[in-house]
Amino acid sequence: MFQRNEYLKQLINVKDKDIIKVVCGVRRSGKSTLFEIYQNYLLENGVGKKQIQKINFEELDNENLLEYKKLYEHIKKNLVDGKRNYVLLDEVQQVKDFQKTVDSLHIKKNVDIYITGSNSHLLSGELSTLISGRYIEIKMLPLSFKEYVSTFGEQRDLSGKFKNYLIDSSFPYALEIKDKKAHRDYLMGIYNSVIVKDIAQRQKISDISMLDSIAKFMADNVGNICSIKKISDTMTSAGRKISTHTAESYIKALEDSYILYKAQRYDVKGKAHLKINDKYYFVDMGLRYALLGTQKVDMGRMLENVVYLELLRRGYEVSIGKIGAREVDFVVANNGNIQYYQVAQTTRDKKTLERELAALNDIADHNEKYLLTLDEDPEISYNGIKKINALDWLLWDMR
Repeated sequence: MFQRNEYLKQLINVKDKDIIKVVCGVRRSGKSTLFEIYQNYLLENGVGKKQIQKINFEELDNENLLEYKKLYEHIKKNLVDGKRNYVLLDEVQQVKDFQKTVDSLHIKKNVDIYITGSNSHLLSGELSTLISGRYIEIKMLPLSFKEYVSTFGEQRDLSGKFKNYLIDSSFPYALEIKDKKAHRDYLMGIYNSVIVKDIAQRQKISDISMLDSIAKFMADNVGNICSIKKISDTMTSAGRKISTHTAESYIKALEDSYILYKAQRYDVKGKAHLKINDKYYFVDMGLRYALLGTQKVDMGRMLENVVYLELLRRGYEVSIGKIGAREVDFVVANNGNIQYYQVAQTTRDKKTLERELAALNDIADHNEKYLLTLDEDPEISYNGIKKINALDWLLWDMR
């Protein structure tokens, strides 16, 4: 069992606080495992077994609890009087009107409630209205490179491990599957569950083939500027006509299901977000390989995708930067602190190095600036810009 210590710390930090804890993330990213780990933590720290109610709504045994009133009565009946109770509801969006149960339980003084879901709609609509200002969201991603490496017990051959990390996938259980066909089948099972259960059924989308085409197009274009019009025009030119409105709704659905992540453009000089030319990143490179194969892989863009997700894990707000006519791969903000990042596979070529440094040199402020590459060189500083091996950076402790 992967320990997921960073997420466990976040749960421990809000334990017994008068807020609902909401863990969101793509299917099979480890939310259920996190609840198991947290349950063990509670048991090891003085909480009695009867004080914990953990229900996974994807288990057939719990089908009788998919009606919110029955669920509420079941949990209420099993609460321990006079003691703190911990209620962990996994994939709670399966329960129609679950928000009524959650809100009613939260009102009780002796209940600490935790929920997970695989779609951002979990925090939309009535639930958001009911619990506004009374919840904390923990956004969960599959395994980081640091978590992946930790499974080997040592840090030798990081370059080889990184290549395997990209292909093996960062979905925890995928790493247990050694047979290549079974491994791909598992990843495609996750993908199909998201496309069908989390998107097509919820959004009542009948053209699943078009949704699949757009998902694959986005997977093939991670790190590229992608306008909705470009996506629509590409589908149309391939003989699959789709309006920009429909294309936009499909992209939003992929975002809501945590398969796709959007990074807005940010004007560094104007200090404002722009409304055009966003970039998109994919939740897992192994899933991308399963969808598209391993031919013509742009390692620079794969690295950029991994760095983007790692910045999210570290709690940053992440944008792509515009400084005049040049681009900065990432502008990140955390508690008022700003950092700038350029990402490249290699800058051993002088012209490539000059190009990557140029945008960072154009930024006049004194915030930290980093150039991350796969070059196995000692850390170097160029006019205050730190060039760091990206794999070393990925293994840094969370900040």
